[in-house]
Amino acid sequence: MVMEAANKLGTYIPHFCYHKKLSIAANCRMCLVEVEKAPKPLPACATPVTNGMIVRTASDKAIKAQKSVMEFLLINHPLDCPICDQGGECQLQDLAVGYGPSASRYDEDKRVVPPKDAGPLISMREMARCIHCTRCVRFGQEIAGVMEFGMLNRGEHSEITTFVGNSVDSELSGNMIDLCPVGALTSKPFRYTARTWELSRRRSVSPHDALGANLMVQVKGGKVMRVLPLENENVNECWLSDRDRFSYEGLNSADRLTVPMVKQDGKWIETDWQTALEYVAHGLNDIRKNHGADALAALAAPYSTLEELTLLQKLMRGLGTENVDFRLRQSDFGLTGKVAPWLGLSIDDFGKLERAFLIGSFLRKDHPLLAARLRHAAKRGSRISILHATDDDQLMPVANRLIKAPSEWLSALSEVVVAVAQMKGVAAPAGFEGIEAGEAAKRVADSLLSGERRGIFLGNAAAQHPQAAQLHAAAEWIAQTIGASFGYLTEAANSVGGYIANALPSNGANVQQFFAQPRKAYVVLHAEPELDCHDPQAARAALQQASMVVMMSSYKHGLDYADVLLPVAPFSETAGTFVNCEGRAQGFNGTVKPLGETRPAWKVLRVLGNLLDLSGFNYEASEEIRAEVLGTKVSEEADLLPRLNNLARLAPQAGKTVADGVERIADVPIYFSDAIVRRAESLQLTTDARAPKAALSPALAEKLGVAAGDKIKVVQGQGSAVLEAAIDARLPASTVRVSAAHPSTASLGAMFGPISVEKA
Repeated sequence: MVMEAANKLGTYIPHFCYHKKLSIAANCRMCLVEVEKAPKPLPACATPVTNGMIVRTASDKAIKAQKSVMEFLLINHPLDCPICDQGGECQLQDLAVGYGPSASRYDEDKRVVPPKDAGPLISMREMARCIHCTRCVRFGQEIAGVMEFGMLNRGEHSEITTFVGNSVDSELSGNMIDLCPVGALTSKPFRYTARTWELSRRRSVSPHDALGANLMVQVKGGKVMRVLPLENENVNECWLSDRDRFSYEGLNSADRLTVPMVKQDGKWIETDWQTALEYVAHGLNDIRKNHGADALAALAAPYSTLEELTLLQKLMRGLGTENVDFRLRQSDFGLTGKVAPWLGLSIDDFGKLERAFLIGSFLRKDHPLLAARLRHAAKRGSRISILHATDDDQLMPVANRLIKAPSEWLSALSEVVVAVAQMKGVAAPAGFEGIEAGEAAKRVADSLLSGERRGIFLGNAAAQHPQAAQLHAAAEWIAQTIGASFGYLTEAANSVGGYIANALPSNGANVQQFFAQPRKAYVVLHAEPELDCHDPQAARAALQQASMVVMMSSYKHGLDYADVLLPVAPFSETAGTFVNCEGRAQGFNGTVKPLGETRPAWKVLRVLGNLLDLSGFNYEASEEIRAEVLGTKVSEEADLLPRLNNLARLAPQAGKTVADGVERIADVPIYFSDAIVRRAESLQLTTDARAPKAALSPALAEKLGVAAGDKIKVVQGQGSAVLEAAIDARLPASTVRVSAAHPSTASLGAMFGPISVEKA
């Protein structure tokens, strides 16, 4: 189109409805240009370029046309720039200076559009400002995959609105605020808090999922006021998920821990850093002397920075123990030492796949922007196959679905192995002789073999599954046999970095063993064990019996079992590095000063190392730690791919279906994934943040005599929870879906396995 040709040449053509990532609507007409031999001006965004065409973008005819359009746009536009939230970054305001008339010829009444309620994130209070560019409508349909806005009526009665009685619930909805060229859609949490020219802008990286979206953090008075996307075509393009965009409210939560605290005689007292750290060092030393180094253990959240994880593992190894782990939600550790999992290809290539097979992934909620890339591929004809326990709406065409209870995943995958072997004419692995591939498995195999660029990916639920190593072996065999990319949609901002930092045991106990055979002392970095672990019951029991629990956290929690609380900085107040799912190391600096007495965790660990007389803790800056781990100079890009590996080369084992009784499926709700998000007020008001229900299949509900909305009691191990029942026809017969990582379900046991359900 003429618009794109002009952009390539650096020639600016005014526009409102055109956006490089959206389809062409050509409905604002602001981009009218003069094309030689055309009788009237043509819209640059919708006019294809032809050979020899002569286009004048700033001739008298073009400018006159653009000015006429601007006059029409301003006829009904309210004159409320002084109070408008968009002031200073408004496309209409900018273009009105160049193309608007000095006085209006229109002196009738301006139209008024009643305000709407679109939920807790997007404000639609001033819809009279809307110029009907329909960018928000197109974004929903094309990128987010769900049409939540639409246009009603015609002429001057046109208005953009939501569906009757519905709020905007997409996990990508905040991008509509960025796309709105006027002040019609604004950010509810940010509204009326600052002017754009008062904010200083600082780059950062999102800590919430494996993509590592690039952020522009806007700061005023030492406080994060707003977060916007920093465009990076290779990572997040120009989009952000709502979790990345609005979670900054959690950084300013009243729950923040700002002073070191020590428990004495059951009471919490505030203290200074020197006292707190000497107390910790003394306690760890005593326990090591009296009970041996194996009585110590450290666990870190997988969104801790590379530098923090490096010093944590150095500290534990310096004390003589290997007991350090960040894989908190994992339950099968059969791959330890064999793999350092990553996506297996670049994010860009992920979006260009022609065939994809996703195993155990709540894709939309776990990885919103990776889902958007795959949605784009699916619209271009890519065929997606899914093996999972829930048939959630992925908002994209899905070619094949294998919906099975978690205990049946391995047998379902074994059928795909057999089907692939038959179609390729190769021998199936040993032990697969008695397996017959069903129709659904054959369709998956056929789909995978029919394309060029293929990928097989294990999602968060597959990595957390009790048979994760066997699922991996079967999926790896399929990928190797058909020549597909193979990898993991990794869980958190630094799940890959944890392996690079070596923050896991090579011969010590893993995180599940820390809790199964309780230790005397635990050092906990950033994690909330009762919400972040695979089995919260076991975690809580182990922590409560320990002689010493050191919580290094930005928030006050674990007050009943902790002995020391050390306030460490969240991502916005420290420098660090996250390694995203494609193995890209992204460094960032703090955007605001640490709150109160808060200190960056790497500095706290460094001082602890010095107090314990351990060698190798003399760092002046976090960049030195990064350079040491990545083996590069500070300014250089590190190539980490040689250090990552998805191939375990284990012999696949055939799965036998032994479904017995009712089993649990646990997802981690999008707005409960980590400590910061759980404290972001606006996100906690969304539909996705509602208290989890116990979702039953219709067969199970009928058997128990339960109707939707009834209260039911779910019991696992020593714990139980009373939840509202929901009935979901897309669940396998003998399963209950109960979300993890939520206070109402934290008393339950493991994320997978048997669970009993009864009417409350």
